[in-house]
Amino acid sequence: MKRWLVRGLILVSAAGLLAGTAQAQEESVDQARDALAKQESDKDSSQQLEEVFQAAEQNYSLQKKGTHSLNYSFDYSYTADQRLDLAITNGSVRNLDVVPSATHNFTNAFSYDYGLLDNFTVGARIPLVVKYDTEDELNVYDFGDISLTGRWQPFAYVPGKMSTTLFGTFTSKTGVSPYEIDIKEQLSTGSGYYSLGGGASLSKVLDPVVIFGSVSATYNLPAEDLQQVRGARLLNEVEPGFGLSGSTGFAYSLSYDISLSISAQLSYSDETVLTFSNGDQAIAQDQMSGFLSVSLGTRVSDTTIINTSLGIGLTEDAPDFSLGVSLPINFSGLKE
Repeated sequence: MKRWLVRGLILVSAAGLLAGTAQAQEESVDQARDALAKQESDKDSSQQLEEVFQAAEQNYSLQKKGTHSLNYSFDYSYTADQRLDLAITNGSVRNLDVVPSATHNFTNAFSYDYGLLDNFTVGARIPLVVKYDTEDELNVYDFGDISLTGRWQPFAYVPGKMSTTLFGTFTSKTGVSPYEIDIKEQLSTGSGYYSLGGGASLSKVLDPVVIFGSVSATYNLPAEDLQQVRGARLLNEVEPGFGLSGSTGFAYSLSYDISLSISAQLSYSDETVLTFSNGDQAIAQDQMSGFLSVSLGTRVSDTTIINTSLGIGLTEDAPDFSLGVSLPINFSGLKE
């Protein structure tokens, strides 16, 4: 009888041990499952992607009310061309000159944005331009055309839906005008006229891709009271044509720290009419230009993304190629 009692105690102890082991294993599995599960504080890939491109694409993310941002960008472009200078009077050519041109253009720009409302941001861009012509050995260091911009997001952003931003731009003629210089001895850094523009930009997150696009139109105001010598004539007025522009592309998040974007831009410029002091007029034909850009965004800290870009001209009227770098500037006085 005692032997059976001992056996029973052994069996009960073994069963309890096995049950405890099973329960421990089950608790261990549950703990591992909980550890591998996404916590509330974790971010999924779509949230990470949205943060990456909100920081990289200022056109698609507006400043919160009362907040500031300051960004610096550097762009280099190279253009090789041949300039044709001719004057036709009574059906005969009086001046004919073909001048090769190779221009290096360096632009340092500072962009400042301020949030007036959560869905309305105003900003300014101040470019500092350096140009060098290797054929004529000319150079210039001066301001470019300063621009003011307003961006409005009419609808609140909804994840998974298309985001729309409307924008308007005023561009001054603070740069060195191409119509107020000695074209044989000097280079310009601006357009030479005021411009008003507006358009819309669209974007949508399709994890892990962001697609985006924009359309815009520009009206250029005439430049009057000019006194520029061009050949044997004196230029008095320039009526630049309007401009249309469209772009589209996509961005892909390679990881939380690296993103790649590719975009193409197509621009149309209407004909420009030049009026001379003797009443003659010259017409520069309308132009169509295309440009392809590849950009790489690299996160170097929780709040800083550096964008580097390479652009290639697709048409004769576009620059041959360009290189660019942009990054935010953080000052204690501009922190939120």
